[in-house]
Parts: sequence; C-alpha cells; structure tokens
Amino acid sequence: MPSDREIFGLSGPVHLTALDWKNPIHRRSVAASLVQGVYIQERDRQQSRLGPESLAPPWWEFFHFQLNHILLDESDLSIFGAIYESKLWNPHHNYPGQSPPKYVIAFRGTITKKHTRMQDLKLDLHLLADKLQHTPRFKLAMATIQDMIKNVGAANFWVTGHSLGSAIGLLAGKNIVRKGLGFIESYLFNPPFVSAPIGKIKNEKLNHAVRLATSFVTAGVSAAVHGGGGEGEMGFECLSEWIPYLFVNSYDPICMEYVGYFEHRVKMEEAGAGAGRIGRLATQNSIIGSLIGGGRRRREDGETAHLLPSAFVTVNLSNSPDLKTAHGIHQWWNPHIQIESKLYKFLVPN
Repeated sequence: MPSDREIFGLSGPVHLTALDWKNPIHRRSVAASLVQGVYIQERDRQQSRLGPESLAPPWWEFFHFQLNHILLDESDLSIFGAIYESKLWNPHHNYPGQSPPKYVIAFRGTITKKHTRMQDLKLDLHLLADKLQHTPRFKLAMATIQDMIKNVGAANFWVTGHSLGSAIGLLAGKNIVRKGLGFIESYLFNPPFVSAPIGKIKNEKLNHAVRLATSFVTAGVSAAVHGGGGEGEMGFECLSEWIPYLFVNSYDPICMEYVGYFEHRVKMEEAGAGAGRIGRLATQNSIIGSLIGGGRRRREDGETAHLLPSAFVTVNLSNSPDLKTAHGIHQWWNPHIQIESKLYKFLVPN
C-alpha cells in the first residue's frame, strides 16, 4: 500500500488552484512538487505501479506540466531526474513580472529502499569526498543541462533538486557559470553542507567563537596549501552574480549550516578589512578539501558543492519533531510554515 505522502490529493499543495508566478511561495511549491514527482516516479518503478496505478503524474499535471524525459542512473537504472515541459508556456505572451519556466529539470535525493540504497549512499560518500562531479549520475545531469541551454537558452528553464539532488544542481550551476553559459534559475531544497553543524550550538557567544576559530584555521590551512587562493581565486568571484534559491530548515543538521556560513561572513565583513579578508578566504575553502588536495588542487580533481559566494536563503523556522520532517521535501509547499528569507551577495574586493 502506498503511503499518504505519495498521493498528491492527500499530501500535495492542492490549494494552489490558481498559480501566480510572481509569488515566491507558489514558485517554491511548484519546484518542490516537481522534485517529489521524481521521487514518486522511482517509487512507482520499484512497486511496479504502471498506467492508471502510477501515483507520480498528478505531481506535475496539477501545475500544467507534462513529462518530457526521465534520467536514469546507469548503475542501478533508477530514475533520479526528470525534465518537465509546461503546457501553458507561450513565447509570445508578455508575462508581468516573473514568468513561468518552459522546462524544469528536477533531481531527487537519496532513497533508502533496497532497490536504490546502495547506489544512492555511494553517491552520498562521493559528495562527502568532493568527488560527486566524477560520477556518471552527475555527468548525465550536467550534459542534460548543457543540452537544454543549447536548445532553449538558460533563461527558459529551471533546475530544482532536493538533498543529494540539490548538490547536483549546485555543482552543475557553478560549472555552467564558469563555462560562460549563463545563470540558471535554481530552486534547491535542503542542500547538504558538508561540515560540522555549528548551528546546533545555541549559546551565541560560544557559537561565534567556534566559527571565528574555524575561519582562522580554514584560512590558515588554505594559505599554507594553496598560497592564499585555492577555490577562491578568480573562479569563486566569477560565481558571485549567480544567485540560487536555497531552502534550508533550522532543525536539519544536513543543511542548517548554510545560515551560519553566510551570516558569519557578514559579521566578519562588518568587523573590518582584516577580518573580512579572513572571512572571504574561509568562505571559499574547506579544511578537508584543502588537505585532500595536497597542494594547488585542480578543480577537475574535485570540488566542494556547498562553497557559494551568493545565494537567496529561505529558512524554515517551524518546529520539526524529527530529522525526517526537517529534511523532507513536503515542508516546502506547506502554506503555514514560518520562514525568513535573506539575500547574501559576495562582495568582490576592489
């Protein structure tokens, strides 16, 4: 028997009967629902639910999208992504404000069921080791996004993902910017931040002290290993104009550290030029990445997904009773969640 959370009519955003594409809540809800559509497609495959028994289609059809293409992992043949095409998109229509996307590319996260567990957890380990970009799943995702840019242009589609899928979206978006192919509108839910969750330290003074010490250590290791540059040389600064939408939960240890990552950099900038420089250097590097690199590591050797210069961060402040709730995709179309949003923009030194 399927769970209620798989059935759109029981757990989906059925209240969105009239979409307003200028409304960030509506855009967030649609993007999250399309990611859920990928999850349910894979669950349909695992449960052999075909034709009218399939539970996935309502997750995109309700918003007037159709399934254009699915992305399969070559290792276990699981569905990890999908391309959706809008039925209503009209190139001749003058949309006021925010326009809907013609296409959406969505990536699911880890599914810990027997058919997908081994491959998905293996990819999680690649993410922890900064090696996700070398996996066939990421390479297929990257090729798909590049083909979409070539065919319709970067301005006519979104990329969205959850958890592991959002890490794929982040890495792909960064690579697209570096290649000079444009800025992709990206909606990324619970993106993993590979670091100790310092945000769990509720004492503000102790929290700041730990972050300050971490910044000095990270900057010091980076300066020693990379000669003061590393990830943050010209490559990091060129990413500053790309502003992905990140959605994190303040109770989720997998992604909560994004808030501290950006807020601490702001505080370091406000403390003066010297502290600001250390903060910027720490923002651009990870201790583990620098040490594994063993010197001036080429980006082709590996890249830390969570290192970002700029982002529009939305935080769910609502109480989450457990990790499954805090890290789940369903929270992002709940109209009653308490959120705070803030733009973080990297200041390129003169």
